[in-house]
Amino acid sequence: MSNHKTRNIAKVVTKTRLGEEPSSAAYWRAQTYQVRLDALEQIRQEYHHWKYNAQPRFQRVYSVIKRQ
Repeated sequence: MSNHKTRNIAKVVTKTRLGEEPSSAAYWRAQTYQVRLDALEQIRQEYHHWKYNAQPRFQRVYSVIKRQ
């Protein structure tokens, strides 16, 4: 079973006249810093899962030390 977190997307329907569509940039500017950051992180995770079919993880780092 995958640990991939899915987004819950609510359906929203609005009617606008052609040429009077609201700007998506204005929407995101109206959002709080945390909401924008959360959305960006979700997009990053979805892209990583789509591109590599895996969850991002920390790289393994090995250090060789000389013991006395």
